[in-house]
Amino acid sequence: MKDSQPLIAVTLGDPAGIGPELIAKLLSETSLFANIHTVLVGDRWLWEEGQRIAGQSHELPEVQSFTEARKYNEPVFLPIDSLSKGTVGYAEETAASGASVLSILTHCLEAAQDGVVDAICFAPLNKFSMKKGGLEHEDELHFFAKKLGVKGYVCEFNTLGDLWTSRISSHIPLKDAASYVTQERIVDASRLIYDSLKLAGNDSPRVAVAAFNPHAGEGGTCGREEIEVIEPAVEECKAQGYPVDGPFPADTIFIKAKEGEYDAIVTMYHDQGQIAIKLLGFKQGVTVQGGLPIPITTPAHGTAFDIAGQGKADVNPTLNAFLIACRMGGKLRQNRLETTTSA
Repeated sequence: MKDSQPLIAVTLGDPAGIGPELIAKLLSETSLFANIHTVLVGDRWLWEEGQRIAGQSHELPEVQSFTEARKYNEPVFLPIDSLSKGTVGYAEETAASGASVLSILTHCLEAAQDGVVDAICFAPLNKFSMKKGGLEHEDELHFFAKKLGVKGYVCEFNTLGDLWTSRISSHIPLKDAASYVTQERIVDASRLIYDSLKLAGNDSPRVAVAAFNPHAGEGGTCGREEIEVIEPAVEECKAQGYPVDGPFPADTIFIKAKEGEYDAIVTMYHDQGQIAIKLLGFKQGVTVQGGLPIPITTPAHGTAFDIAGQGKADVNPTLNAFLIACRMGGKLRQNRLETTTSA
């Protein structure tokens, strides 16, 4: 019988940030790993440094491949030599750190393409370091999409417990946001977050779409995007069988969601949703990379250079990111096995 347990790849994130410390703290939560295979991928010296900072000591079996990790019912370590010790220090944005991150993530993505890895959970990255180190895309999501051969719509989801948000534009100048308000992108974002929530274990997600203009355009007197673009997109989603409502004024829809009326909100630009969800619970948030063939998650905060190396980092967002990766990776593996069996 084929192994039904998912294999989750975990990385240490930017070497100059709090990632190594967070992963050392995560792996101290031994009860997490009973029904999954977990492989930590990274430089041995950096993993040792993370344990030192966190005050942890983990004796992980060492493996030479992702496939070998499936033989273990406990976390294992796959060493990758991507960066020499002493090359970077804490709180430094360097090409060396960025190149290291890209190298390790590429190993994980290639294993995912081979069907070996079912999900990836990465510790926080630094986009500037990655761009200095060779990243040619606006962010890591589009790097993942290119490596995995994705041609369709992709979007970052930010999650806070049972509440998820997506957006139709992300890391672009705000002056360009209006040009991204199209019916196609709204429909794609709504469908994608609905399907992703189902993969994460929500059997009947309820999706709300935020307006673009103040007060949802005030009947067309304060912008017409709601009438001409967003409302038709919502109706198209409904016609396709998706439970989508809106548009709702962006300054009140999060109140409805907080009170449990909706599970997901599709926002029109980056900060429209980010500000709200981070105020609701910055220390619990998770980012899910949506639209990819495998689940990829990370804590929603950054590399926290101001506290790097001090042992102060809060592991809860990383714990939440790992749990979502496990749920989604488990469902994905189950779907794969069912497809193989029925073929």
